Amino acid sequence: MSDTAPIAGQGAGVGRSGRVALFSRALAGGLAPVLTVVAALIAFWYLACIPMNAAQSVLDASRAGAVVSPESPAERRQMGGLALALGNPGIAFEGAYSQERARLPAPHQVAAELWNSTARIAPTSPRSLIYHAWVTLSATGLGFLIGTGLGILLAVGIVHSRVMDMSVMPWAIVSQTIPIIAIAPMIIVVLYSIGIQGLVPKAVISAYLSFFPVIVGMVKGLRSPDAMQLDLLATYGASKPETFWKLRLPASTPYLFASLKIGFAAALIGAIVGELPTGATAGLGARLLAGSYYGQTVQIWSALFAAAILAALCVGLIGMIERALLGRMGMRR
Repeated sequence: MSDTAPIAGQGAGVGRSGRVALFSRALAGGLAPVLTVVAALIAFWYLACIPMNAAQSVLDASRAGAVVSPESPAERRQMGGLALALGNPGIAFEGAYSQERARLPAPHQVAAELWNSTARIAPTSPRSLIYHAWVTLSATGLGFLIGTGLGILLAVGIVHSRVMDMSVMPWAIVSQTIPIIAIAPMIIVVLYSIGIQGLVPKAVISAYLSFFPVIVGMVKGLRSPDAMQLDLLATYGASKPETFWKLRLPASTPYLFASLKIGFAAALIGAIVGELPTGATAGLGARLLAGSYYGQTVQIWSALFAAAILAALCVGLIGMIERALLGRMGMRR
């Protein structure tokens, strides 16, 4: 027994190390393409900062007494950023990543602003991006719920009614051809005129953008059962409600979740756009507007990244719910 125990322990150790190695390889295989793309984007971003910020870099160097080419400010104003960077490579490179109000802030500047406005400030402070993200998320969530409910109800009506299919669906498509930047002020003005202010106007704009992906996806999903499945339920004497609950609705679940992911992203855009014409003081849209007023490009980019992170987290949450629900239904994605 004493001779065989170490051998068994050694085999168990090899098994554990082998499983760890397999897990590491699988993790690396999944992350490597993503990290490669991210690294390429960051490298391109850093390179783009040089010509984008070259004019200010050369101007600052000229004011400090450095020799720049060309020496005439009038000639420099007529040149593009790339030409200025090529004519003054050292100056353009040194000044590209340290400007307070750069045309294109560097990635480390945006990351520092994100850190300073989230981790180093209380979440309830009006200077915190978490505070602004919560304000935007509140309008987004309300509009997303309204748009999702409306889209599902309309999809059910379209599938079961020829009249609604011929009348509602074309109008739903036409409604999305109107630019949101044009219709958002109209919605806000109309709602303000009848005394509806605050969260509701932004939620209406979010619902306007989010209902269309849901209605299209649900119509496709509710119509996904083939004729053989429908004939089988008809043979069993199933009524239309029973066919809906036992066949059409379960079959539409994967389509619904795919639509919900698109719909939430659209709802977030609607909430941000809805904050722009109202002169709001809170929200990611207000943060973008304040940054554009005062030329704080780093603040603008940090708000944009905060919106992207917020959307990614919420869409990821929808994906987790999707996997759990479809797993319980016996569907694997």
